[in-house]
Amino acid sequence: MDAQGRGRADDVDPADQWVLNPRTGEYELRLSPSAPQSSSVPRPRRGAPRSPDASGDAGGSTAGTARRRTAAPGREVPPQRRRRPAPEEPVPGRRGRRPERKSKSKRALLWVGGSTAFVVLVAGVGGYVYLKHLEGNVSTTDVGSAGSSSFKKDEAFNILIIGTDKRTGAGNEGYGDKGSVGHADTTILLHVSKDRSNATALSIPRDLIVDVPDCETKQEDGPKKIIPGTSDVRFNTSLGESGRDAGCTMRTVKEATGIQPNHFMMADFNAVKTLTTAVDGVDVCVENAVDDPKSHLKLPAGESKVEGEQALAFVRTRHAFGNEGDLDRIKVQQQFLGSLMRKMSSSDTLTSPTKLVKLAEAATEALTVDKAIGKVSTLKDIALELKKVPTKNITFTTVPVIDNPTEKVKATVVVNEAKGPQVFDMIRNDISFTEVKQKEKKEKAAVAARLKGEQSEPSEVRVRVMNGGAPAGSAQQELSYLQTDAGVTKSENAGNAPADVAKTTLEYAPDQADQARALAEILGLSGAAMKPGESVTNSQGLPTMTLTLGKDFKGAGVKLDTASVKKPDLDNESTADQKQCAS
Repeated sequence: MDAQGRGRADDVDPADQWVLNPRTGEYELRLSPSAPQSSSVPRPRRGAPRSPDASGDAGGSTAGTARRRTAAPGREVPPQRRRRPAPEEPVPGRRGRRPERKSKSKRALLWVGGSTAFVVLVAGVGGYVYLKHLEGNVSTTDVGSAGSSSFKKDEAFNILIIGTDKRTGAGNEGYGDKGSVGHADTTILLHVSKDRSNATALSIPRDLIVDVPDCETKQEDGPKKIIPGTSDVRFNTSLGESGRDAGCTMRTVKEATGIQPNHFMMADFNAVKTLTTAVDGVDVCVENAVDDPKSHLKLPAGESKVEGEQALAFVRTRHAFGNEGDLDRIKVQQQFLGSLMRKMSSSDTLTSPTKLVKLAEAATEALTVDKAIGKVSTLKDIALELKKVPTKNITFTTVPVIDNPTEKVKATVVVNEAKGPQVFDMIRNDISFTEVKQKEKKEKAAVAARLKGEQSEPSEVRVRVMNGGAPAGSAQQELSYLQTDAGVTKSENAGNAPADVAKTTLEYAPDQADQARALAEILGLSGAAMKPGESVTNSQGLPTMTLTLGKDFKGAGVKLDTASVKKPDLDNESTADQKQCAS
């Protein structure tokens, strides 16, 4: 379409009008010359010749090209007037200053996504209408007190991602239970750390035996209804059964793990098909060729690309991998999600406005969320926070389980009490499952400065050690290390702290700063772990510092300068950057 108006502006694919700005990393609208312009932009004088680029000619002159670089994107550039200096050439890599004007256009908003990492939307001339259109795609549920009332960017957050087995849409007759009300077929609790350095995606088996608590639901016609809870039932019945909504599933997760979900996102079978189609397929790998007549999945050994119906078959099949059980299917789903996240965050996707618009439509149409995050602008904020987390530090794992000991024919599982509580505790206390080095540059200068200065000799350091949430016996083990291996002989065991803490801390008086710095180096403490305060009296009546071992304690003599702890051995664990083959 040229400047003479061949075709209408609203016939143009909106994705073709968005250009990636390398300086901001966001898309910006570049209007064609025929698009409506602000009245404050000067028009060519009557009778004045029009520049080639203003006429829509694809082969503009060199001078016209220079003028385009200094004008606001998409605006016609009038001929230079007499006695008016030519506009100054902008600094390379930066856009020229825009003239002040009232503009209908706004900056583009970019985000990437799906159920775990959503997608972009654009706001420009007509963008507000498109934003409201996308917002109309998203369904919401009022979960009341089961979740948070708002999303907060500066805090850790937990999103419960639910895939239901409800059959909706054409082509889904072969999946799920016929006539299902929509149980929690696939459930992942996604925890994103406060500092955005890491995240954990915890899969919850649908056959996990749990207690479903009483839950309040809001009926479609307005009134609220209390649905009675039940004990020793499969986790998947926390949704759909007896009219339970996603708020009931959130409450069940809190009951079973002690972790409070802040929000939920729910999708059915169609989400996998539409999202994978929007990104032109997802790469998967299988060790052996697959030919499953039940899911109709056929794949050769090695790598393949799946989308649409084939992608749904890949994540739904239980008979092609492992022991043909739900736990093996969870592993495959985690591998698939990791690949989907890599594809969504790839340059091939992020630099394609067409793909992003398709992905925005697919993601918003697939989702049902709680009312607190029902606005597209809020989903964008969540996606941008997720985008900060490196894929190498996104851990996929599963609730540690064992076979249900009460069953002769093993069909369900229960939490492994030797491993499960620590996994839940790590998530609840915002502790990473990957080795994430603390970035001192993120700390305030005053905090970082606590580590700088003179240090006492280890033999002059007086400290008492308390257990504030580490495994039993940790205080004595650390004390033995300090006295025997580190030379901190003036140390003693002070027993348990008054309350458990997530992170290890060292409290000291101002005149003990040199001792504190020495101990911080021995233990690998960060500046944030050092707490200027008051000293206490040790068993000899002398002032001493207090070292409180938190839940991040990884063992005697192990440095604490990473954000992770010594976690239990998990049967099913991977990170989003790993490419694995299902078997």
